[in-house]
Amino acid sequence: MDDFAFIIHPIKTEDFAKKFPVVQKLPKPILERLSSIVPPFKVSDITGVKSPHNEVKGSFVACPLSSNQIFRLPEEFVLNKIIKAGRLAEKRGAKIVGLGALTAVVGDGGITVSRNLDIPVTTGNSYTVASAIEGVKKASDHMGYDYKNARICIVGGGGSIGAVTAEYLAREARFLTIVGREEKRLNNVAQKILNKTGLAVGISKDVKNAVSGADIIITVTGSVESVIDGSELKPGAIVCDVARPRDVSWRVANLREDVLVIEGGVVEVPGDVDFNFNFGFPEGTAYACMAETMILALEGKYESFTLGRDLTIEQIDEMNHLANKHGFGLAGFRSFERALSNDEIENIKKNAEKERMKLKEA
Repeated sequence: MDDFAFIIHPIKTEDFAKKFPVVQKLPKPILERLSSIVPPFKVSDITGVKSPHNEVKGSFVACPLSSNQIFRLPEEFVLNKIIKAGRLAEKRGAKIVGLGALTAVVGDGGITVSRNLDIPVTTGNSYTVASAIEGVKKASDHMGYDYKNARICIVGGGGSIGAVTAEYLAREARFLTIVGREEKRLNNVAQKILNKTGLAVGISKDVKNAVSGADIIITVTGSVESVIDGSELKPGAIVCDVARPRDVSWRVANLREDVLVIEGGVVEVPGDVDFNFNFGFPEGTAYACMAETMILALEGKYESFTLGRDLTIEQIDEMNHLANKHGFGLAGFRSFERALSNDEIENIKKNAEKERMKLKEA
């Protein structure tokens, strides 16, 4: 019997083949066909999640569709597959299930999935936002910014995560711009923030132009392709990439030694946790969205905590409180799927100074 389960999916079709070595040499179209036919399955047991107040166990359940398939295939088909994964979690005795990566984005943000299950569902977005904001504040300290006076840009600011991130930061920040494809959505978010905080937020549909003047960028688009290639970033910029698939191109890792790219939402899990599955993180750490499901299980709060498009700052504050209570916290910094040391951040800061000097002299 599991206390919780978390639904994951392969980011790329090749990830599906890693799980089943026997099909690794098959052409991609055949692999995609196979992954669309294979029913959801248990990936691994999760043990040793232990806080000062409780101990829980859970499992990873796979919805075997890649990111491209989730975007490309009919929504009804994809939702049905996610619901089947949720039912497998139910069968295993899970009391709550979390939706990972794009399974939390497709459709109506988990509401339809929740209506078709007898256990609560959460997307994990509340703790994702909380940990990303904490990471940005700490990164600002390292890079010498006062984030309250920095120029902050949120790419994907019209979406649920981007909008609530903007609203949360607007309580302290002075210069905020939100970027998205739909002007009406951006205007609605900006008007809501103006009404609640008095801050006039800038809006833009032009990612390149908007991020070029930003000191701090939080990007949360949910796009399959990267939206920031690096050439547009100013020296010393901090980019917190919360999206999976990632929004920041891998090119940035090789071409821009003067900008700090961090992955949002990476946290330490209390206890001697064993995921029995390598998703590329150091031992004992997890995505914040995974952690939210564990936190709710540890708290015995078996309810659909984060669902749909309308996140609130009250949810983020509550999840922050519960995370602290159970011993979850930011797991240092990671950049392009590896840990980043303080010395490396210091080098980035020095490189940024050099680039700024070159621009002044030019």
